[in-house]
Amino acid sequence: MKTLLNLEEIAMFLMAIILFNVRISYAWWVFPACLLLPDISMIGYAAGNKVGAVVYNFFHHKGIALLVYLAGHLLGFEWLAFTGIILFAHSCMDRVFGYGLKYMSGFKDTHLGEIGRTAKRKS
Repeated sequence: MKTLLNLEEIAMFLMAIILFNVRISYAWWVFPACLLLPDISMIGYAAGNKVGAVVYNFFHHKGIALLVYLAGHLLGFEWLAFTGIILFAHSCMDRVFGYGLKYMSGFKDTHLGEIGRTAKRKS
């Protein structure tokens, strides 16, 4: 099942790349250059686990990413549509690597399981 879910996330990531190439007029290198920017949301953890989880999850929620893209597309703001694509692609990439939405108990507790060196690995 894990392989199937990873393939689904990879397909959505590829869809984001295609959408970027078809709908956005920025140079190709802007996509990889901005792909890790949503991780700046980890700064929210400086205010504690609860605030950190809320901020992190906001910037890593695919539904919000789609709303941002649609708003940019419908309003004609290419930068906003690009932001939505980056948020979506980043979230897909994170899921492939096992980084999910965070629980308020701590950064390492995600909806995909525990992350980090001391994580209990599932087969």
